[in-house]
Amino acid sequence: MALRGDPALRVVGFIDDDRKIEGEIIDGIPIYSRPKLPYLVDTYGVTDVLLALPHVTRAKRRRVMKSLEDWPIRVRMLPNMRQIIDEQVSISDLRDVQIEDLLGRDPVPPNQLLLGRTIVGKAVMVSGAGGSIGSELCRQIVTMRPDKLILVESSEYGLYAIGQELQAVIRGLPEGQQPELIEELGNVTDQPTVRRLLARWRPETIFHAAAYKHVPLVEANPIAGIGNNVCGTLFMATEADRVGVTNFVLISTDKAVRPTNIMGASKRVCELVLQGLAARGSKTIFAMVRFGNVLGSSGSVVPLFREQIRNGGPVTVTHRDVTRFFMTIPEAAQLVIQAGAMAKGGEVFVLDMGKPVRIIELARTMINLSGLTVRDEDHPDGDIEIAEIGLRNGEKLYEELLIGDDPKPTSHSRIMQAREAMLEWSELSVRLDALRAAMDAGLADECLAILRGLVPEFRPAEEVNQAGGEIQAPLAS
Repeated sequence: MALRGDPALRVVGFIDDDRKIEGEIIDGIPIYSRPKLPYLVDTYGVTDVLLALPHVTRAKRRRVMKSLEDWPIRVRMLPNMRQIIDEQVSISDLRDVQIEDLLGRDPVPPNQLLLGRTIVGKAVMVSGAGGSIGSELCRQIVTMRPDKLILVESSEYGLYAIGQELQAVIRGLPEGQQPELIEELGNVTDQPTVRRLLARWRPETIFHAAAYKHVPLVEANPIAGIGNNVCGTLFMATEADRVGVTNFVLISTDKAVRPTNIMGASKRVCELVLQGLAARGSKTIFAMVRFGNVLGSSGSVVPLFREQIRNGGPVTVTHRDVTRFFMTIPEAAQLVIQAGAMAKGGEVFVLDMGKPVRIIELARTMINLSGLTVRDEDHPDGDIEIAEIGLRNGEKLYEELLIGDDPKPTSHSRIMQAREAMLEWSELSVRLDALRAAMDAGLADECLAILRGLVPEFRPAEEVNQAGGEIQAPLAS
């Protein structure tokens, strides 16, 4: 056995769901069924379970984890079978099960035609290239044989980090498939900068991922949030229309649907901008892609919970009934690229996010994954407390993906098309001018009044949360 020589581990048994092989011996070590785990814990003081499930579905992993959560056991994943066969495995090769291994769905194979349609041989620009979604878009695009990949980012370090990473990838690509990488330090809310960049590089495809997305911070800084999200999109989209960009894809959010906060309302206005330009008859094919939370993004609860668990707790949740949709960053980026390639002009695409997840169940699962137990009234000797701290400003209990009803299916099983209302450009542009004037004058209340006029479904979170809503499917179901 590859791990037998490691003094830090003592293997006491194998566990298998096939009851027919219970009692068999492999290399001197017996096979047990899963119900025997309590016996093994009590008899041998088992502290770790090593999962040899590299190719099973996330649903299967969730079921296994659910069966283990009553014991303070650390669960780790074994590496690939080749390393095990070659006996090249040591304790350092074992990795903890991550929440990303359990959340989300198993990705469906991408449509290669859609993946390449807006990228192969083209000049592709990504704004917000150093962010969570922007950087993942860049990672995927760089291997799809674009002619140029233009990174636009306002954070110097963010641009440096993704640029260094992509340069290393490009050096490993075959000759003839190495795109030119262009790194532009610039802010999309500065219209002259946007005009200069698009005039200079003439991108054929733009993925606009630059945005402020942290709900409480944008709530506390409304002019900055509205300016970054709305003006950044307005300037990028109108300049794309002016120079004849072929495809423009906006990264939107589920918080744009019946928004309860300024961030969500501002992103709905971004959608209105693209819808209005498309309806006006632009030659640019505008599309918007809505989805929920991505695992591990900046501001996500997942890295926050990890840090709180490392520090011994408590793990803080805003409300025990809060649910959110989750998706892995690679799957979200891949679906964004495919959705953008489907567009004819003005579509709002919605990604199938699966079932919503209770945040309190997410916290429990992450504590259990760490080999620890939850401390509560029923388990006063547990390791980590989960503390309820109250909803943050602008936060609602649950998110939605559609404003209207009856979404249209598309040729992709995980991409739908929403049917949403819009404003004619002639009316929208007048209101946007008023919004910009209010921002320039520093009139936050007037900005919010204009925002509410543009997004009539914008309601304060307190009203929505008092109305309530059905809370669905916990993580471990």
